[in-house]
Amino acid sequence: MQPRRATYHPYMADDSIMLRNATDLAGLVRRGEVSPTELLNSAIARYEKYNPTLNAVIVERIDAARAHAAELDAEAARGDFRGPLHGIPMTIKEAFDWADTPSTWGNTAWANNIPTQNAVTVDRLLNAGANIYGKTNVPFMLGDWQSFNDIYGTTNNPWDVTRVPGGSSGGSAVALATGMAALELGSDIGASIRNPAHYCGVFGHKPTMSLVPFEGHVVPGNLPEQDIAVCGPLARSAADLDLALSVLAGPTGLRSTGYKLALPEATQVDLSEFKVAVMLDTPVIENDSVLLDALGNAVDALAKAGCRISEASPDIDQHEYHENYLMLLRAATGAVSSAEVLAAATEGAKAWDSGDRGYQALVDHAMTMTHHEWWQHHNRREGYRLAWASFFDDYDLLLCPTAASTAYPHDHTGTRATRRIPINGGTEPVVDQLFWAGWSCNSYLPGTVAPVGLCADGLPAGIQIVAPHLHDRRGIRFASLVEQTLGGFVAPPGYE
Repeated sequence: MQPRRATYHPYMADDSIMLRNATDLAGLVRRGEVSPTELLNSAIARYEKYNPTLNAVIVERIDAARAHAAELDAEAARGDFRGPLHGIPMTIKEAFDWADTPSTWGNTAWANNIPTQNAVTVDRLLNAGANIYGKTNVPFMLGDWQSFNDIYGTTNNPWDVTRVPGGSSGGSAVALATGMAALELGSDIGASIRNPAHYCGVFGHKPTMSLVPFEGHVVPGNLPEQDIAVCGPLARSAADLDLALSVLAGPTGLRSTGYKLALPEATQVDLSEFKVAVMLDTPVIENDSVLLDALGNAVDALAKAGCRISEASPDIDQHEYHENYLMLLRAATGAVSSAEVLAAATEGAKAWDSGDRGYQALVDHAMTMTHHEWWQHHNRREGYRLAWASFFDDYDLLLCPTAASTAYPHDHTGTRATRRIPINGGTEPVVDQLFWAGWSCNSYLPGTVAPVGLCADGLPAGIQIVAPHLHDRRGIRFASLVEQTLGGFVAPPGYE
């Protein structure tokens, strides 16, 4: 076979190639129109230009990535490709194990946690040909919709640096929105993929629970996957989400002995083939009208384009469902807390016993409840899962918000439980937004976020697409049609 030589293109001069989606970039590499080294150099150029202001990529191994790119160049020149991501520059969320780099989770107590092997998902990306050059910032213990910590500092939103990028995959969404990376690996237990995608104007997919392996994304000293939590991709197109999911998904470890993945393909190819329910508001929390107006306009545009849309939601008490999610969420996150934090929660739980139904009292109680009580909440959740399954007998998908507002201003005062965000001219508790986080993930359902344009405040909005259990590709297919209809990813001003 004759060697294949990459052809230098003028668009490389301003590195705008890195704003193209990963699927396109992979095609350019495969056709010999650009080399892995050229792509990596473009990503690094954007990192060097933009990261000092944004602080999205907080660990880098650029020299190793350049050496790896040279290997990928030689393979591509021979017509040998490792997989569908051959030569694609990537960053990954800091909490994923990447051998010889820190996995601190933004926790100073784990500053010296340096794993010696990769997470399963990281290996799958590398085996598919991706070139990982860095890690992206997270909040302390992945527990916030801001991304700041005492090790790496604060990440800013490229649409407005005075605002948060989301969390906990906040650095991930920023790296994508600014072309510092072509794909990102994130995780989600409380909208940690979906929320940053919404705030930064990119795509994100929270897979069905357990679809993507969790090994190598666990708190140091722990082995099991965490209840509700999932790993999944962020990207600049729906096609990229599908590509990344095909690389990441599938059983591993003991499950791989007998389990094989056979995700159902989406049968719909046009908006007119979808019967979609829409739920843009809830009585549980107050949602900002600026965001709801933008989402309503998007839904109207989809209906005009032929989508069959009805206002509907599952037959579930939304207040009870939200409390059920918070109980199970905080039981899950509390299970990996330090002895000191657990002791404080044990004391704090007395407030719940005395009738306090505030958020902090709920958190403390959930962290310390008996297994018997946890089982009652879990049993109730199983009933909710059946209600969702019945709902999806009548509808292909549900459209709903990802959060209660667009990206809000940085606020590091107090604790997450005490902070408030601007909503409709007043302020509301930031933790209220967890309603939309749990609306899909408490029942282990896949949720895809697709950008639908800008709100009146000039900030991006993403709509959450909830699909039935294991019908991840149906949600992603719909996201691709949303992208075609409404325009998809747009780079923030100044980062084009």
